[in-house]
Amino acid sequence: MAYQPSKKTKKTVLGIGGIAILAGLNAPAVVGFAGEQYHEYKIAQPGYMAKYGSWSSVDIPRKYRTNAIHAALLHTGKVLIVAGSGNEQKKFDKGSFDTVLWDPRADTFKKIPTPDDFFCSGHAQLPSGRMLVAGGTARYELLDGEVKRAGGGMRVKNENPDKAMVLKKGTRFRSPAGVEYVSRFDVKIPKAKRTQSITYNSRGVMQPWKTKVTASEARVFVEATEDGPLSVTDKQAQYEIVGLKGKDADNTYGLSEKITLDKQDFQGIRAAYEFDPVAEKYIPVDPMEKARWYPTLVGLDDGRVLAVSGLDDVGMIDPGDNEIYDPSTKKWTPGPKRYFPTYPALFLTRGGKLFYPASNAGYGPADQGREAGLWDLKTNKFEKVPGLRDADETETSASLLLPPAQDQKVMILGGGGVGESKKATPRTAVVDLKKDNPTFEDGPNLPQGTRYLNSVIMPDDSVFTTNGSADYRGRSASNILKAQFYDPRSNAFHSAASPRVGRNYHSEALLLPDGRVATFGSDPLFDDQQNTKLGHFEQRMEIFTPPALHKNGKNRPVLGSGPQELDAHHRATFATEHPERVVKARLMRPSAVTHTTDVEQRSIELGLTKAGNSVTVDVPTDGALVPPGWYMLFVTDGQGTPSEAKWIQVK
Repeated sequence: MAYQPSKKTKKTVLGIGGIAILAGLNAPAVVGFAGEQYHEYKIAQPGYMAKYGSWSSVDIPRKYRTNAIHAALLHTGKVLIVAGSGNEQKKFDKGSFDTVLWDPRADTFKKIPTPDDFFCSGHAQLPSGRMLVAGGTARYELLDGEVKRAGGGMRVKNENPDKAMVLKKGTRFRSPAGVEYVSRFDVKIPKAKRTQSITYNSRGVMQPWKTKVTASEARVFVEATEDGPLSVTDKQAQYEIVGLKGKDADNTYGLSEKITLDKQDFQGIRAAYEFDPVAEKYIPVDPMEKARWYPTLVGLDDGRVLAVSGLDDVGMIDPGDNEIYDPSTKKWTPGPKRYFPTYPALFLTRGGKLFYPASNAGYGPADQGREAGLWDLKTNKFEKVPGLRDADETETSASLLLPPAQDQKVMILGGGGVGESKKATPRTAVVDLKKDNPTFEDGPNLPQGTRYLNSVIMPDDSVFTTNGSADYRGRSASNILKAQFYDPRSNAFHSAASPRVGRNYHSEALLLPDGRVATFGSDPLFDDQQNTKLGHFEQRMEIFTPPALHKNGKNRPVLGSGPQELDAHHRATFATEHPERVVKARLMRPSAVTHTTDVEQRSIELGLTKAGNSVTVDVPTDGALVPPGWYMLFVTDGQGTPSEAKWIQVK
């Protein structure tokens, strides 16, 4: 009897035959339809996922969808997604600012009242587990041709040593010629400084005390009250403040800076807050001395936080007036002076020095602050580090302290030319900071020139890199739908499953406590190859599950009960049924990422002791290696399969 195929087999054969016919008659149709179906089939196979990993989407209820500008993992396991006004002028004008708290374990979302516009702020993990958020947006930019009223900085002087002055938004300044300008923000001018000194005459006889008063100064952005070029001035003059009378009018006045019809950049705010992960709310602390937009905040070895760079309250790049936040006093003090372009990547290294790999994310001239180097905060000396190929393409690059942190190696990946340059480099480079004379050495190239690449340290000491674009803000439909792993030991890349969602400017990626990677955001300039359709912010979220969790996820190492603090010997012991399976232990600092800049993430190798039903980890005591704060503890088996993380606070 002849073999008769079943109905299921017939369908399969017909399907294959249909694809074959399509292949013969219409090859593009295979690529567009049958090829796509085959690709979906292939990437869903267990063998494929065990080799390359997989992507899944997160179903976000509409009311919680937001423009993810910043993302930070909290020690509660939840992710703080901060938009502020989200690069939307209309929301800024309405005072509508967003923060969403996402719980990956429960897959739930919660809106958090947001008191200021944290769009393009800075953030850093604090020793307590709170998140410091500082800076943000005071005013959106106006491009060339959009400026109708001349604007610029007004320096406001106060010569009264007994009284500070507060001038509210809308205060008018009148020039000697009668031209008026109005302030766009509140400004506080401190008391003038009074000093007294003793002098002696030529015979050595003490003379009466001399008192010297030095005027205090603050700066505020002002705008002409009338349209047109008649309000433009580049001459400094003294301006009276309309409405002030008597001594206040005598002691308080304005000195104009350059007031023009030129492009007006974004302007920063001084506000600072701590986000409390337990109370799930923002708590105000003392504001910074300087307004900052696009600043970097980096934690130091003693738990304090350094704030650097940013556009100030009149849209100028900060000249290097850095400041330090002390979480014990909730106050800011001046830090060592040094200029950087906005959002510079700064990594805490041995001896408490900060390493700048030249990665940054935006504003600043091409010939200032673009060289890599080691910055000693105590002496304020900056030791340049040579050897970086494509040194003019470090803007919008990714960089990180390679795992484990004890190796003191920093990597830079990709990047582009300054500003809206079309340049993009596939270059990667690694520097070993333990060497006496560190220099960059080329690493393996990325698949193509890439800007806005997101790079995440994994529990198995690999680095997962994903997305980005080949041109400025994904221009000309240049999103790169690729991902790969970098292995620091072999200094090589290997492919990972491709993301479905393109991501460029204003995108983020971070490691979750369960060992997966979440990706957010993207803010393309245009949505088409011809650059005619304005882009729309990407509000979808994807999660990458690494290959090890597909190969061995059901049999991953498990850490049981254990402490949330280290003992007097900097150790912690956790129950586990199979300690013999545990090969490595890593302490991983949670991310706080924006604009491809994540100076928080680091992975520290731990000493490991196994007992009958437990493992004990030894944590280094060096604060420059393990700055105080909350960490995820991962253990991995011989195949690199990670446990779910346990949270430990290092004090």
